Amino acid sequence: MSVFKGICTALITPFKNGKIDFEAMGRIIDFQIDSGINALLVCGTTGEPATMSEAEKLSLIKFSLDRIAGRVPLIVGAGGNNTAAVISFVKQIQEMDISALLCVTPYYNKATPEGLVRHYRAISESTALPVIVYNVPSRTGVNIQPSTLCRLAEIENIVAIKEASANMAQAVEMMSLCGDKIDMYSGCDEINVPIFSIGGIGAISVLSNIMPAETVKMSDLYFEGDVYSAAKIQKKLMPVIKALFSEVNPIPVKTAASLMGLCRDEMRLPLTPMENKQNLVQVMKEFSLGDFLGDF
Repeated sequence: MSVFKGICTALITPFKNGKIDFEAMGRIIDFQIDSGINALLVCGTTGEPATMSEAEKLSLIKFSLDRIAGRVPLIVGAGGNNTAAVISFVKQIQEMDISALLCVTPYYNKATPEGLVRHYRAISESTALPVIVYNVPSRTGVNIQPSTLCRLAEIENIVAIKEASANMAQAVEMMSLCGDKIDMYSGCDEINVPIFSIGGIGAISVLSNIMPAETVKMSDLYFEGDVYSAAKIQKKLMPVIKALFSEVNPIPVKTAASLMGLCRDEMRLPLTPMENKQNLVQVMKEFSLGDFLGDF
């Protein structure tokens, strides 16, 4: 069975004076669920897990589960470039009421196709939780080839891929070769509807941090059969999507969320505050995201 269908928000992690701001996190989760989101992800790339301790990640997962209270599925980012360390972390969270793991491909040390298969097989064999493979070569320096994905799809609890290569030809080949064995989620907001059109069943989205209702509406319309209206929303939202990726993620989206009053504009090094806010602010004004933006 699919982990979810529709839109999952790759949540930012709010910080205050160097610590996780749980008050803001609760506000963010409620905003998402009240807007009709289909699932939530914590400790994904957008949540800055690379700068969080293991204890912080565990506390964030526990808090999120309590706040969500079963209203939507919770997916947890649990990838890494040390297979044994990933397995150790997974064993600590596998008894929690989470719906799936999102595991990015190993970065920096990379891996051969055989190494990728062995890495994911080892993780999947360590847990009964569903595993979503995350392919984002722009960050990791390694790309999952369609033929490799087909091998991964044969592993019992590897159930989906978050495909964020932005390569539609590759995505089509993936679905052509093994689409009936594995679900595909878009990992690039600019091609959500195109991914739906080749058999994708949803998206793990950055955009929905600030526009959850609109992103869900786009998805709902597509899966209800109104492809034209879904594509119209996709095209309309492109200025926002471009602004959210004008600097490295999650700098712009956290900046946008702070301008909407959802959290503080605080990131952990090596991420720094947004250097050029003006275009983001202008786009947000055009989409009426935050009434107080007239101050800028």
